[in-house]
Amino acid sequence: MISLILCSLIGSNQVGLSGILMVKGTSYVNKNEVPEDENLYGTMLSENVIGVIHDHYVTFYLDMDVDGADNSFVNVHIKKEETSPEVNSPRRSFLKAVREVAKTEKEAQIKFQLYNPSEFHVVNPGKTTRVGNPVGYKVVAGGTAASLLDHSDPPQMRGAFTNNQIWVTPYNRSEEWAGGLFAYQNHGEENLQVWSDRDREIENKDIVVWYTMGFHHIPCQEDFPIMPTVSSSFDLKPVNFFERNPILRIPPNVEKDLPVCKAAASA
Repeated sequence: MISLILCSLIGSNQVGLSGILMVKGTSYVNKNEVPEDENLYGTMLSENVIGVIHDHYVTFYLDMDVDGADNSFVNVHIKKEETSPEVNSPRRSFLKAVREVAKTEKEAQIKFQLYNPSEFHVVNPGKTTRVGNPVGYKVVAGGTAASLLDHSDPPQMRGAFTNNQIWVTPYNRSEEWAGGLFAYQNHGEENLQVWSDRDREIENKDIVVWYTMGFHHIPCQEDFPIMPTVSSSFDLKPVNFFERNPILRIPPNVEKDLPVCKAAASA
């Protein structure tokens, strides 16, 4: 059994961004009027209108119970290893997986790195497959952007949950909203960063995984005044949760299984 709670804008694991664009006024009516040494901090969208550069973030609260409540978070590092000079092989390098079980919250504060990749597994150490692998699920990230604001900047203090892309905390019923209960009145004293910095034990515990999906947005004229939808998603996928591919014996779809669309009768 795996149970979880997902919070999103569209469906179970997908978000879509749209709406009226955030803008500011300007005295300029054409980009050619802007001096070369002046930065608009955005894009000229129309006469006297600038669309300001901003970010979008959505945090998913994943209350994971993988085959029971006692779970652990594993950062599976993908590493390059050089081929030993003593080995007579044309290969110069190969890949290996190094599994690091997070014992406390700070060890599970994850910033994504393109050239230091990892997989992020939630496993039940007390339940294993017939060949000995702990049953688990992994978070497969989608659209990701990291905040570039200074950590002492008031908006970033309120939105400190964007300081990392993944956090893991022990389940606490009072810790439900990444930005705190009153996000717009929060000055950084009650949010995911504060909770996680307590550095509580999370190994073999009832844990919550927080995944923050982010988007940088440099507006363009097509976004004004109503922004076309930009969407992204993430996946939760089994990792050794099943003994083998669970869909192997599912019968294939045939034509009679497919939906048939018919035109509705006109009024």
